[in-house]
Amino acid sequence: MKNYFKNKSILITGGTGSFGKAFVNYLISKKIHLKKIIVYSRDEFKQFEMAKEYPVEKYPFMRYFLGDVRDKDRLDRALNGVDFVIHAAALKQVPSAEYNPIEFIKTNILGAQNIIETSLDNGVKKVIALSTDKAASPINLYGATKLCSDKLFVAANNIKGNKNILFSVIRYGNVMGSRGSVIPFFMNIKGKSFFPITDSRMTRFNISLFEATQLVAWSIKNLKGGEILVPKIPSYRIIDVAHAVCDKTKKKFVGIRPGEKIHEEMITSSDSQDTYDFGSHFAIIAPNFVNNYKKNKLKKVKAGFSYNSGDNTEFLTISEIKKLINKI
Repeated sequence: MKNYFKNKSILITGGTGSFGKAFVNYLISKKIHLKKIIVYSRDEFKQFEMAKEYPVEKYPFMRYFLGDVRDKDRLDRALNGVDFVIHAAALKQVPSAEYNPIEFIKTNILGAQNIIETSLDNGVKKVIALSTDKAASPINLYGATKLCSDKLFVAANNIKGNKNILFSVIRYGNVMGSRGSVIPFFMNIKGKSFFPITDSRMTRFNISLFEATQLVAWSIKNLKGGEILVPKIPSYRIIDVAHAVCDKTKKKFVGIRPGEKIHEEMITSSDSQDTYDFGSHFAIIAPNFVNNYKKNKLKKVKAGFSYNSGDNTEFLTISEIKKLINKI
């Protein structure tokens, strides 16, 4: 892995977010001799804070590039000389998307297309877009924008011509402890009057930030182009998370918010015809990209298969959730 990344330049959109910071930390901890790590984000203060943690004086390969994925000209400048792009920038809050749909479309869809076009124009070698379980059979606008983004990145492999570039997508579930997720929310109100629980049946997929960074690093080296990679990860029940954070705090059922599901999916039954099982992960591969895997022994899932957080074969117990929370 070290040799693969040696003397390469990586740009991370949304680089000051939860994943971006964790991925930068992962790369630095592996002592990989990178040419550049470019943190691209629109939050000036977060860039200032991150630059204090990883100063250029100590880490001369670090670059902090203020910009928005909506700004194609700025992206074009930032991507000059870049080998790999990790696209993590997105607007993510489900209720906000229902109220401000056009803003989510500008960032999550038009911003994705800007990444594609500027990557093609600048000789980028590999682009990985981070997606979400909400993109599978979406019922909210956020999920719909991410599904559209996924389609754009997969289809980008059709328009690359003779350029040496690959586009792929990684779709995973809730990142434990990430900004805006349920665990920090419960932690902030622990000991107060009650934990609001939308529904006692509600489940979600779970992946740690460290697992997400490992998955992305592995994918950069191993992607073939045109696939949506889906890791096999455990689920948890939201009610169990509440008990793990504070068993004494009262739990109050408040009902599902607009755009929410009881269970999330990462692979729908309609996707099963194009889904393959690789042991540690699944891959949704459109028929025109299956030849990219012709050297691999492909194992297609059964017709009608779906990967659903409520039907998952692995669930975290309350004690396991507590241990994971203590590591955050």
